[in-house]
Amino acid sequence: MISVLPARSAEDFDTMAMLCGRLAQWDVDASAPHGVSEEDIRTLFQPETSGHELAMQFRAPDAMAFIARSGNVPAGCLAFGPFGEGKVELHKFFVDESSRGQGIGRALMGAVLAEIGKGPARTVLIHTAFYMKSAIAVYEAFGFRPCAPFRDTPAHVRHTDVFLSRTVKGG
Repeated sequence: MISVLPARSAEDFDTMAMLCGRLAQWDVDASAPHGVSEEDIRTLFQPETSGHELAMQFRAPDAMAFIARSGNVPAGCLAFGPFGEGKVELHKFFVDESSRGQGIGRALMGAVLAEIGKGPARTVLIHTAFYMKSAIAVYEAFGFRPCAPFRDTPAHVRHTDVFLSRTVKGG
């Protein structure tokens, strides 16, 4: 059974930090063939974060983190935070390798978009990398489409950038 719940407790955010560590390692491994160094990934895109740091970031107004579990086993995470007026950005989308193919990414995305729809934001943004093909497939299935870059990245990693957005209907 898959459950997707907001991260609320210190234990939840510690679990999210563990999942984010796995995401960082996956990103390091996946980006290497595309000329992006481990240092760039860990500095620019996947800095190490503690559960406390994640709690501070995603307990802020207009922000929230979710953890998916398959049974009682942590299986994935997804969060969002504010990005200017009327916009939020998705962060930390990850499904553990042992849990892929079970619909966890779709369950996370559905829960997060439903929560965003309750708030004032009407645009959801994503900055990802072209080699994150499974994540991009989920984004596209939920109506995300390419958009103009909304942040500047260093020239030597820009070849991996993918920027997506979609509108959200209010609840």
